[in-house]
Amino acid sequence: MTAQLLDGNTLAKSIRQRLRSVVAQWTKQGFRPPGLAVILVGDDPASAIYVKGKRRDCEEVGVYSKALHLDASIDQAELEAHIDDLNADPDIDGILVQSPLSAHHDEDRIIDRILPNKDVDGFHAYNIGRLALRRPTLRSCTPMGVMQMLDHIGTQYKGAHATIIGASNHVGRPMGLELLLAGVTVTTAHKFTTNTAEMARQADILVSAVGKPGLVPGDWVKEGATVIDVGITRGANNKLYGDVEFEAAKARAGWITPVPGGVGPMTRVALLQNTMQAAASHLGITWTAL
Repeated sequence: MTAQLLDGNTLAKSIRQRLRSVVAQWTKQGFRPPGLAVILVGDDPASAIYVKGKRRDCEEVGVYSKALHLDASIDQAELEAHIDDLNADPDIDGILVQSPLSAHHDEDRIIDRILPNKDVDGFHAYNIGRLALRRPTLRSCTPMGVMQMLDHIGTQYKGAHATIIGASNHVGRPMGLELLLAGVTVTTAHKFTTNTAEMARQADILVSAVGKPGLVPGDWVKEGATVIDVGITRGANNKLYGDVEFEAAKARAGWITPVPGGVGPMTRVALLQNTMQAAASHLGITWTAL
């Protein structure tokens, strides 16, 4: 068996094209364009690349983009004051604070400072809680993007078993909630799990979101399973690596995401969709997610 590639680049491009049409329709009707503010703290090269990509996506779709590049030495109170200003800005529908922050910042407090209806990352406790209660609003972007990929290939959720490796607040936990909402039986493996390999081999849908190259060998993959590699690590010569041993896993899986070009583009397009959803709510526009 050789797995089919689950191409995030192509799917994300098609979604951006549809979003562009929706934004054009809104502005033609006299509404302002959706607005996204991105805060970058410090000079982390990878973060700068991510922010540049997000701004490029906004330009392509027609979303107004505002960037704040702040010095790494900014104190907690000053950073929170910038968020307060954006919370009060009527032209800004979504606020994203790019991770990582400086060591002296309290990231949880920063996330909590963003208004839940402008939390387009989907990290606020209110939005995670809504997802847990099966009443989702703004969803965590990576799990949302993964679900759209699974929908795209016609995944049959009910009766399926998923194993998620990694239990972070931003990916692993909301990923499990998304799959539960879809009717999947979900197992989560984490750093205290003693039988991760056994759990992985039972999975019809295997999601790894740890950020450790080679964590998932090919023989952990069930024949015909869908493998979603969220992990991404920059190695020697600036090469990007996923968690999964790609070639070995590809020989066993039914579908597999590449790294790069798999989950990453879908995370970014989910951010755009959340921004559109937030804007529709603020502007009183009926919005049906794509």
